[in-house]
Amino acid sequence: MKKKFLSNLILLIAINLLIKPFWFFGIDVAVQNRVGEEMYGFYASLFNFAFIMNILLDIGITNYNNRNIARDHQLLRPELSKIIPLKFLLSIVYGVFVLGAGLIIGYDSIQIKLLIVLVLNQFLSSFILYFRSNISGIQLFRTDSLLSVLDRTLMIVLTGLLLWTNILKQPFRIEWFVYTQTVSYSLTFLVVILIVLYHSGTIRLRFKFSEMKSILKQSYPFAILILLMSFFNRADTVMLERLLPDGKFQAGLYFQSYRILDAFSQFSLLFAALLLPMFSKMLKIGEKIDELVKIAISLLLTVSISVAVISYFFNTDVISLLYPDADLASPKIFRILMIGFIAISISYVYGTLLTANKNLKQLNAIALSTVVINIVLNLILIPQYKAVGAAIASLTSQAFFALCQIFVSHRIFKFEMGGAILLRLLIFTLSIIATAYFSLRFLEWVPALILVSLISTGAAIATGMIRPKEIFGILLEKED
Repeated sequence: MKKKFLSNLILLIAINLLIKPFWFFGIDVAVQNRVGEEMYGFYASLFNFAFIMNILLDIGITNYNNRNIARDHQLLRPELSKIIPLKFLLSIVYGVFVLGAGLIIGYDSIQIKLLIVLVLNQFLSSFILYFRSNISGIQLFRTDSLLSVLDRTLMIVLTGLLLWTNILKQPFRIEWFVYTQTVSYSLTFLVVILIVLYHSGTIRLRFKFSEMKSILKQSYPFAILILLMSFFNRADTVMLERLLPDGKFQAGLYFQSYRILDAFSQFSLLFAALLLPMFSKMLKIGEKIDELVKIAISLLLTVSISVAVISYFFNTDVISLLYPDADLASPKIFRILMIGFIAISISYVYGTLLTANKNLKQLNAIALSTVVINIVLNLILIPQYKAVGAAIASLTSQAFFALCQIFVSHRIFKFEMGGAILLRLLIFTLSIIATAYFSLRFLEWVPALILVSLISTGAAIATGMIRPKEIFGILLEKED
């Protein structure tokens, strides 16, 4: 299983590195620079509002399904027959709820019109993720890796045409950005459903409310967890837009840095996408998970600590490169948010493990506590510190969430946390911090950044955070 994890992780990372950085830093950044902070903030707050509510589209079904199919591949066809009708019914509930909530909180007609399209996009995205959970559940990780970037690839092509060819002979509008997402999701939806039907064979949809009720009963703990996590990850821009007179501008300002955090978080999400079906299968057959956890957390901490340190010391340079007209507060927001990448990466390993082991009661209690902390901090900090306050609230929430998961995981699985591991982690972190601090005193920021990247790689190998010999040994083993 270690070989399967590493070989598929390498493929998944390679494919995503070809596509997603260009999406985030080429297309998404270009759109914001073209339409401005206020108009992009208008879009970002609506997008996050629709995203927070999208749990109503799924009610935890995707994670529940991925875990079940990974444990028993024979469930693919019968589960499809029961779940597809259920998801269509949930989509109607989601659409009514989101649009109704939008009207209640005071969105105007222009916002509601855009929100309708965003609701459709969330519907398509939810179904894509559900069908992909079947593909990864039957261990077709390479196919799923290719599908993971299909929608973004199509968006890059379509949005790029509108941004840089002047094909419509009009100034770029934020609505076009949303429409290209709709087209891309629609095409990806068709591809994934054809692949799933190829492996499942003909299915007969069953509208049995007793079966739907049974699925919801088993999946709702997953739903609660996803809802709570979505809230403390995505509520910041919505609260900024609603609480401040210049809320749209502040939301756009915040999203400049949040976009970068989200881009790097996709790297950690790749680990979770592979780990959930693997952990589920290993736990079912009683296979030890210690080594897989150790490999995953070592790789993620190496990357996340390096990125966080670089972001802290090179904050002004990075923001100025991406956003030439950035506000003076932007580098500070970026520096604070990116420290949270360490906590997010930890959560993707330990949270996935606890999910696979069905410790959802503990996870939901932690997530609920995190939501309370996040809301209270945002209500206190946003009125005074605006987007910077939201960044502080986000970092505090993520850190609390990660630490609690570490504590619970070590209690349940009896992991050993030796002093040697903590010492290696400390030496690795201090070496990068020292390199970043002194390199900026003697070098321009670009060569300094290259030097820090090289030293972080060397330090990871020297301290044993990454062990190339062990990794190559695993890759050369026969499949489990």
